[in-house]
Amino acid sequence: MAALYEGYTLCGLVPGQTLTNSGIQGIEAERDSDHVVVTDSTRSVTLYKVSDQKPLSSWTVKQGQTLTCPAVYNSQTEEYVVVSDNKVIRIWKDEDILLDKAFKATVSSDVWRVHCLPGGEPVVLFQRGAVRLLDSLLSAPQQPIEEVLAQEEAIRWSTNIVADSQQFVIFTTEQKGDSFLYLHRLNPNTLQRYRLEREEPGLSPLSFSASYRDKHICLLYLYPNGHVYQSVVSVRGLGGDEGAQALPLPRSLLLGLPVGEGLLEAASAQLLDEAHVAVVGVPHPSAGAGKDFLCIWNTNFQTLQAGKEMAGKIYGQLWTFSNKLFIPHGKTLSVIPYECPKSSLASALGKLKQAKTEEFKAPACVPSWNNILHGDKAQPSRPAETRKTRTNRKTQSAPSLTVDQVLDFTKTAPVEEVQREVEGLLSRADIQDLQPLVGQLASMLVSRSLADPAFYTPSTLAQLVHTQSLCHSVCPDLVLLALERRDFFLCQLCLQFFPDIPEAVTCACLKAFISMPDTEAEKLSLEPDSVSFMETLIARERAPVGLQNGFSSTSTDQDCSDALGGGGRVVIKTGEEDKEKSSTPPEPICPVGLHKAVLLNEVLLTAYSDTFLLPHLKDLSSQHVVLFLQYLQFLYLKYSQDASPQMHGLRSPSLTQIMDWVCMVLDAHFTVLVMTPEAKGLLVNLHSFVKSQVRLVSELGKIEGSLQELNKMKVKKDVGQYSIEIIELF
Repeated sequence: MAALYEGYTLCGLVPGQTLTNSGIQGIEAERDSDHVVVTDSTRSVTLYKVSDQKPLSSWTVKQGQTLTCPAVYNSQTEEYVVVSDNKVIRIWKDEDILLDKAFKATVSSDVWRVHCLPGGEPVVLFQRGAVRLLDSLLSAPQQPIEEVLAQEEAIRWSTNIVADSQQFVIFTTEQKGDSFLYLHRLNPNTLQRYRLEREEPGLSPLSFSASYRDKHICLLYLYPNGHVYQSVVSVRGLGGDEGAQALPLPRSLLLGLPVGEGLLEAASAQLLDEAHVAVVGVPHPSAGAGKDFLCIWNTNFQTLQAGKEMAGKIYGQLWTFSNKLFIPHGKTLSVIPYECPKSSLASALGKLKQAKTEEFKAPACVPSWNNILHGDKAQPSRPAETRKTRTNRKTQSAPSLTVDQVLDFTKTAPVEEVQREVEGLLSRADIQDLQPLVGQLASMLVSRSLADPAFYTPSTLAQLVHTQSLCHSVCPDLVLLALERRDFFLCQLCLQFFPDIPEAVTCACLKAFISMPDTEAEKLSLEPDSVSFMETLIARERAPVGLQNGFSSTSTDQDCSDALGGGGRVVIKTGEEDKEKSSTPPEPICPVGLHKAVLLNEVLLTAYSDTFLLPHLKDLSSQHVVLFLQYLQFLYLKYSQDASPQMHGLRSPSLTQIMDWVCMVLDAHFTVLVMTPEAKGLLVNLHSFVKSQVRLVSELGKIEGSLQELNKMKVKKDVGQYSIEIIELF
């Protein structure tokens, strides 16, 4: 299946005031697949190295001048070409610093766009439809330019492609509600005009995309009602002239995208290959309206292959170069790598052959005495039939609702009937792909629960999460609904199974868990493995005293004696007291209840980014911060005293995760904690923990250095029967 990978930011944006104005005019490929030229909507052209996410060069026109088309790169001459104020063509090289001092020429007619393919010569398309090669135009800049378009006809989109070693300029126009396609072939110059079929009255295409394959030019266009059409034009025998009548251009419907209520305002569809289309600005089928997504659809099988929610406003712009999608959204221009394997029915349904095939083996056969005694003459034995198989057969024999009927049923049916039907649907063997079905069911149940306070199906939602076919992006309101209904078991499941929970939702869960009374938490029914870990951790007897994980109770007492005893004050203890103190140091006490600790552990285990998590951590009150740090201190002490507190198979945070959360909470609330009297001793204790970790890392560094030196030493090949070698470790 197609996939969208983790994206990254190429640059920031200064968006315009309108929905479709991101502040970017265009993005063009440069010398190789790792360089692009970005032209903003006013005055600047910037060269970026994509992998490094940094600008290499930037050029700006003077105040009062405006760039009116995206800059392109001429790989033949290693020059950049751009047009300012509609008529001034500017050409410069990478080493030029001031754009105003570079070459410029003023032409006699307004330019729509300059196009240049890698290895090809730049082509100039004028606003009235004429086409000129750049070199021939610059030989006589003031040459007269003919008008190809009608009086009220205007260009909406253009590109150029190479087909059969011939260069074509392709552009679309609009005139009084009609859309036209122009194919201008260079050398020899021919022009053909086509009329696109009309859509609903008042609807014009939002975006166009063109490609060349199998001797045909394929045009893809998206309408505001979500219809994606494709028109195919053969390049063989392509002729005609400017005065020829427009030919009708047949079309075929590739996709009918969900648009929700109303029409699309800012959206774009780009061809990725012969079977995949990237779409931005169209609602995700499972997320509903109000969410902006980037999706990849398979046009052969009408399936959604990959989706990614984009933060911020979508401007309906999308570019693709070298298996990377460039999309402006909010105040960011993001680069998102993608992959589109060869389209097949198996990949579209997610049923390609997996590496592990043992799970799909046929049921084992029951041995038969007839087979043993008489060989193959006897009747073959029946496969072993388990209770589950019999139950499934019984369920399948009874009449069952279709998937669409169950989805409609969940909109109005009572809670008990919804739970029964959904459970039956998930257990059916004829459901081939659970992922889209689970997403639709979850979104529908969550939407109904948010609209109707009397409706809620906790067991059904938990069952959907347990399928592991759901994620936060598909159903973003699920965790917030669980917090609103105080269904902390469902929150725990989402934290365990969702890999993409935003940091804001993680902090919302942390705030809800830490503020919950222990009496309420103890009534919860939580996931057994996580509870078992905390029960074992709290009930475990102290391990023998010694240095474990860089930390010992003796060193802790020494480090903390000054802080807890009054800062440098001498504390006189008798021999018996000192002996008792050193032999049985106090056992750490968990500051929260068992079940609350289990929920806090789930927060510690959740993936996050420091940059996005810190602002949300600041919403915690000082009381909750102190309690959370006390719990982290308890975990650290337990991990330091017990030889192996983490047990395989149980949900347990690591020591690194604990220390990372300590650092983040201190970063977010350090000023408040310094001013809080009850936090003073806690901060001093945490300081001692950090010292012990630094000491541990320092010792490990010494050991690593020694091992590296030993590894570098050359082993002597001729060693006698008896030898003494002295190795010094520094």
